[in-house]
Amino acid sequence: MTECTSLQFVSPFAFEAMQKVDVVRLASLSDPELRLLLPCLVRMALCAPADQSQSWAQDKKLILRLLSGVEAVNSIVALLSVDFHALEQDASKEQQLRHKLGGGTGESILVSQLQHGLTLEFEHSDSPRRLRLVLSELLAIMNKVSESSGEFFFKSSELFESPVYLEEAADVLCILQAELPSLLPIVDVAEALLHVRNGAWFLCLLVANVPDSFNEVCRGLIKNGERQDEESLGGRRRTDALRFLCKMNPSQALKVRGMVVEECHLPGLGVALTLDHTKNEASEDGVSDLVCFVSGLLLGTNAKVRTWFGTFIRNGQQRKRETSSSVLWQMRRQLLLELMGILPTVRSTRIVEEADVEMEPNVSVYSGLKEEHVVKASALLRLYCALMGIAGLKPTEEEAEQLLQLMTSRPPATPAGVRFVSLSFCMLLAFSTLVSTPEQEQLMVVWLSWMIKEEAYFESTSGVSASFGEMLLLVAMYFHSNQLSAIIDLVCSTLGMKIVIKPSSLSRMKTIFTQEIFTEQVVTAHAVRVPVTSNLSANITGFLPIHCIYQLLRSRSFTKHKVSIKDWIYRQLCETSTPLHPQLLPLIDVYINSILTPASKSNPEATNQPVTEQEILNIFQGVIGGDNVRLNQRFSITAQLLVLYYILSYEEALLANTKTLAAMQRKPKSYSSSLMDQIPIKFLIRQAQGLQQELGGLHSALLRLLATNYPHLCIVDDWICEEEITGTDALLRRMLLTNNAKNHSPKQLQEAFSAVPVSHTQVMQILEHLTLLSASELIPYAEVLTSNMNQLLNSGVPRRILQTVNKLWMVLNTVMPRRLWVMTVNALQPSIKFVRQQKYTQNDLMIDPLIVLRCDQRVHRCPPLMDITLHMLNGYLLASKAYLSAHLKDTAEQDRPSQNNTIGLVGQTDGPEVTREELKNALLAAQDSAAVQILLEICLPTEEEKAKCVNPDSLLSNVQSVITTSAPNKGMEEGEDNLLCNLREVQCLICCLLHQMYIADPNIAKLVHFQGYPCELLPLTVAGIPSMHICLDFIPELIAQPELEKQIFAIQLLSHLCIQYALPKSLSVARLAVNVMGTLLTVLTQAKRYAFFMPTLPSLVSFCRAFPPLYEDIMSLLIQIGQVCASDVATQTRDIDPIITRLQQIKEKPSGWSGICKDPSYKNGSRDTGSMDPDVQLCHCIESTIIEIINMSVSGI
Repeated sequence: MTECTSLQFVSPFAFEAMQKVDVVRLASLSDPELRLLLPCLVRMALCAPADQSQSWAQDKKLILRLLSGVEAVNSIVALLSVDFHALEQDASKEQQLRHKLGGGTGESILVSQLQHGLTLEFEHSDSPRRLRLVLSELLAIMNKVSESSGEFFFKSSELFESPVYLEEAADVLCILQAELPSLLPIVDVAEALLHVRNGAWFLCLLVANVPDSFNEVCRGLIKNGERQDEESLGGRRRTDALRFLCKMNPSQALKVRGMVVEECHLPGLGVALTLDHTKNEASEDGVSDLVCFVSGLLLGTNAKVRTWFGTFIRNGQQRKRETSSSVLWQMRRQLLLELMGILPTVRSTRIVEEADVEMEPNVSVYSGLKEEHVVKASALLRLYCALMGIAGLKPTEEEAEQLLQLMTSRPPATPAGVRFVSLSFCMLLAFSTLVSTPEQEQLMVVWLSWMIKEEAYFESTSGVSASFGEMLLLVAMYFHSNQLSAIIDLVCSTLGMKIVIKPSSLSRMKTIFTQEIFTEQVVTAHAVRVPVTSNLSANITGFLPIHCIYQLLRSRSFTKHKVSIKDWIYRQLCETSTPLHPQLLPLIDVYINSILTPASKSNPEATNQPVTEQEILNIFQGVIGGDNVRLNQRFSITAQLLVLYYILSYEEALLANTKTLAAMQRKPKSYSSSLMDQIPIKFLIRQAQGLQQELGGLHSALLRLLATNYPHLCIVDDWICEEEITGTDALLRRMLLTNNAKNHSPKQLQEAFSAVPVSHTQVMQILEHLTLLSASELIPYAEVLTSNMNQLLNSGVPRRILQTVNKLWMVLNTVMPRRLWVMTVNALQPSIKFVRQQKYTQNDLMIDPLIVLRCDQRVHRCPPLMDITLHMLNGYLLASKAYLSAHLKDTAEQDRPSQNNTIGLVGQTDGPEVTREELKNALLAAQDSAAVQILLEICLPTEEEKAKCVNPDSLLSNVQSVITTSAPNKGMEEGEDNLLCNLREVQCLICCLLHQMYIADPNIAKLVHFQGYPCELLPLTVAGIPSMHICLDFIPELIAQPELEKQIFAIQLLSHLCIQYALPKSLSVARLAVNVMGTLLTVLTQAKRYAFFMPTLPSLVSFCRAFPPLYEDIMSLLIQIGQVCASDVATQTRDIDPIITRLQQIKEKPSGWSGICKDPSYKNGSRDTGSMDPDVQLCHCIESTIIEIINMSVSGI
């Protein structure tokens, strides 16, 4: 709006005085300034005020005195004396008329036919007619605006253009709007004024006379504005009008700018207001408001705003009219001036030609960037990156020259300086077009060389761990491995914005890096010398040495150039803390791969060196010793867990790659078992469990490795026990912890154990106190506790002591299981005079887990210690499986000669491997079955227990008594003596372990039952082992075995299973057994018939008890057996007709013989015992069996 430049606007001083109604300041205004505010002041003086205070009365007098000398006041007073009600009615009628006529310019109710032009009519008219003239013209413009559908038009109006009558027209406009606010809303009036000449001036006067409407008018104009104001005349006029308003009220300029961003309209206005504010609030050192505003638009989180402003930049560049009137041009010029203002020296790229490139980097030609300018320079670089990368700004030659000067300047060694250098480097990579001439390229190379030389100094001086040196190395490695997409991601991450970078634009930079600055050998040699990051954790962001080493390990640069990286990785692992840095685990994995896998097949020795065992032991110093782990601990728990992860992953990878390594004739060294025995794996895992949030995925990775390689440390019972130990009860126990418990030393505990034969009080008191300690605090007492277990086997030791020792042992088992197991096994060995006890090692026990059961026989009748023994046995059986599997993989290369010998045999190339696997499985099966058989033997009563009438069927006796008698009280009395004895408790513990073993591997159950065991144990195993029902699956196969003993065992086992599990499957197997017995009757000889049927006939009673439908088949079988026996006896002229007769009578009339079972001679088979003939004895046994079945059926069971 250049037409307004000659007019006088309301000054900010005057507007503020009007806003605050500061009469004193109003009085200080000049007459021309006061003239602009007369409409509001006259109304203020004449209208009745709402404020009736004395102070306002005084101010009103001052206003009247101020107005008394102004001639124009009289015309305004005349305007206020008009009948505005009638005027409003006429205006409403005219609007209705125009609406009917379709907006045409026909008859006017407000103004009759004009004789002359508007200007002359206005001059000759009185006040009412003047009001009507202005109102009519204004309504016509407003109607046209409403009908224009957003298309801008320019309305020529004499009334608003004549310089002679501008002030009078402005007075009329202000009075009309003030008196007719419903007819003339101020926002609509402001919108209409944009379409006339001098509209901005009228708008400012209108708002100045109604100062409270400033924000309303600005928001309305912005809301109705264009999305791109520089594109149209209307947008530019709207922007100019709002700029005039903000110049009148500068305190609200930034608020108006906020409205612009909120509505995403008029971007030129936002920039223009920022430029105005920057000029008024210029700051030499700080970041200017222009840089902050534009950066916020392009780098903010609002994508809509970013797109809107980016379109403004792109459209502005496409226009040919890039003059000083363009807001975009003004913005670019201001940014360039700010950039040039902070350059260290105004230097040209031609300086490089005159200066020696090899000179020291701190020569005077390259003066440094001032420290107070570094932050501003970084902000400017990011802004230009956003303008070029997001908004598509194409820099001019001058801008590109100055940007390159700034990017290659040298900041001071401060954290801000490190950030500036990183941004400059990434900007060079992102916008390589800034370097266009050979001189500029040479300048860039010199600057990059300076970065390499000064990197260590910057890092040491600035105190920043993530320096630009690591970024240089990382980019160099990416260039060498041609990972251009990784470089683009790195640049975008450092700049903090997502910009499009074409990989082809990096080709020149790649050549410079790989051939002139960073050859691959230089990169690897330099990377090893980079110091490790102290206390590396996830809190340290940015690009660190670990990123560079990781990439070099992946590309196998270290092995290719024979550079040892082991020491650097070891030092970095030692310098770690929580929360865990996410790059550490990938670093360990790729390092292990570089140890085991050569860089190329042609050079199989090109591998890295593993960490030595001594270095590993140094990490765990203070934990291995068994003292309180909080003392004498040099390294953090993070370092120890990472080293543990390294060892376990290394061993797993070594086993997984055994065949590959054997094919290459390489045998990397495995870590010794003695080293693994000294590492407190379970303690470290337990520590990691409490730090899962800070360790990221390390805890789960360790659990995976542990379950694979150390299954005996992942027993479910241990985890459940650990939950109990570390739960709420443990916290309550800690609250009860007294000083006495802490003061007991291992030596005092040893003395108390020595006094056990005399007194139990002291040892009991110390043990009870120890139960209040945590698991790690109990570690020093472990050796004393285990070494004295043998003394607890003596008679007279209270059960409470044994249970407390068991409890303490289980707590220790959560932190040091492997070491504890070895100590316990050695302590529980049988003490034989004149024979030196052998000290077993962890390896011995993994090779032969049955050593655990070669303990003192007294342990077998001491339930608390037997519980410990069974726990160790289960663990070592699992450990033995893992050990043999690892051994099989470790010795896989031994099969190669065998495979070569059999290569000519079709289909047998895998024979040796299969054979070794089968041998391993056979050994494990034999081992497990041997353990089960030994445990079952332990369940048998000894001779002494038999003498004391201990019933080996104690577990089942109570169950059977409940089944067979209707008086449960009597059954309880019979079993009461057997319930509270050590044998029964040991049997329960053994049955629990066997149940777990059968569930884990049902083949063990099958193997054990095919081997067989004493039939006296069948009631115990069937009732005490819940998983015995799986035997129903293989009993048909067992019955089909040719050995008579196995058939007998199968039928006896089945009889107990039918009672315990009366299932349809049991019925079918029982029917099969009856049929098999009938078949065997026809094929067995007399001696074998006797040997088979004497022990199996009682089983038929159980079949009938469980399944009454089998009654007929079983009775027929019994009669058939009796007839066969009678036939054999008849051939030997033996007269047993009475027996045969009785059998027939029993079969025909069973009810008559129901009471005969009360005769003990039938149950015991003692009738006619004088005859030793087997057939006769078998006949008596058949008779007893039939009578027992009849009695059972008659009694209703």
